[in-house]
Amino acid sequence: MEPYTIGLIGMGVMLLLILLHVPIGVAMGVAGVATFGMIRGNLTPALTLFGVETVSKVGSSELAVIPLFLLMGSFATVGGLSADLYRIAYALIGHIRGGLAVATIGGCAGFGAICGSSVATASTMTRIALPEMMKRNYSERLATGSIAAGGTLGMLIPPSIILVLYGVLTEQFVKTLFVAALIPAVLAVALHVITILILVRRNPDLASTGERQPWSELGRALRSGWTAVALMIVVTGGIYAGIFSVNESAAVGAFLAFLIALFRGRLTLKGFWSALQETAATTPMIYLMTIGASIFTYAVTISGLPEMLVDGIRDTGLPGIWVVVLLMIMYLILGSIFETISSMVITIPFVFPLILSYGYDPIWWGVLTVMVIEIGMITPPIGMNVFVMKAMLPKTKLSTIYAGVAPFIVADILRLAILVAFPALSLFLVNMFNLPR
Repeated sequence: MEPYTIGLIGMGVMLLLILLHVPIGVAMGVAGVATFGMIRGNLTPALTLFGVETVSKVGSSELAVIPLFLLMGSFATVGGLSADLYRIAYALIGHIRGGLAVATIGGCAGFGAICGSSVATASTMTRIALPEMMKRNYSERLATGSIAAGGTLGMLIPPSIILVLYGVLTEQFVKTLFVAALIPAVLAVALHVITILILVRRNPDLASTGERQPWSELGRALRSGWTAVALMIVVTGGIYAGIFSVNESAAVGAFLAFLIALFRGRLTLKGFWSALQETAATTPMIYLMTIGASIFTYAVTISGLPEMLVDGIRDTGLPGIWVVVLLMIMYLILGSIFETISSMVITIPFVFPLILSYGYDPIWWGVLTVMVIEIGMITPPIGMNVFVMKAMLPKTKLSTIYAGVAPFIVADILRLAILVAFPALSLFLVNMFNLPR
């Protein structure tokens, strides 16, 4: 049997195990070991992959960033930093029509820069922003849509856990990916804000106008929320200024978030253990996925399947831009069905060599991949952010939330088109600072 045929069988086995609800990491690891064993004709060396890849990933300094950023996000939630960021945004723009929804986008962007998790951002802002908007007669459709869509910003705004994973799995510099994501992140926030302003201009009944806050209220909001702003500046600014490495920044951020929660008197013993348990529950899942993905990637590479796929697609004569469009459509579909990290790690063994073969920049593609998967967080039939909100709002119809996110999906697709047409937007800062590639 040809090695690439064994690779195809291994791919089928992995998908079958996933359909049988075997955890993604386990399914990829088992399929990878079986594939490698069949190619070599001996299962013994294949089984050593479990040990080799586990030691490699557990000892990886790049992956060590993930539990630290997760811990920082947990402490930030306990410390109430998201509420502070929302209060600052509301004091600035809450008085305009749709201002609370715009403030929600700003709060999501700020909190996303601290916790790096879309689901955590959406669930936190549902508790904070939704009651305020509903109290001021905002349309439930606009209120839920802006929160669900704003929550996706946490995946793109550095520090982003999924960007770290992409960097580890494709051997790209994480700091370079973080810098490349800055302009797309600003563009994402801008397009979401413009979407809200267009919606309320066309239909004023969607949102009311709030009272203009006095400067004293803004001062109070800044005094109570300066620690949240300072944490954002220290964590992200420290990386870009070269003061900290990514790992050091994550450690400093986790410690500062702990101190903020402690000195605010919000870090009870129960809250402390809850933050640790939340981090401890998520970290092994991510590590397991990464280990399984590495085993499967190694086995599939040995089989020659990626090379065959690349050669087959290139032989069709299909222009590179159409390959990119088809891959983005694939990711939109996968992102609406699979969990976000899963859809990325499953496809990297095949997609990444294909992108490189067409001469596209791997940093640009990494940012683009995260953006497409991020849209999948709010795309039917699943959309993780939408289902998280639905679980928190049992009286709200699922169709209402999907109707609310629809205009934001259009804005996100427009953002994708802009970054595909002008790749320099992602690479401008990378080239300006001459960062390693």
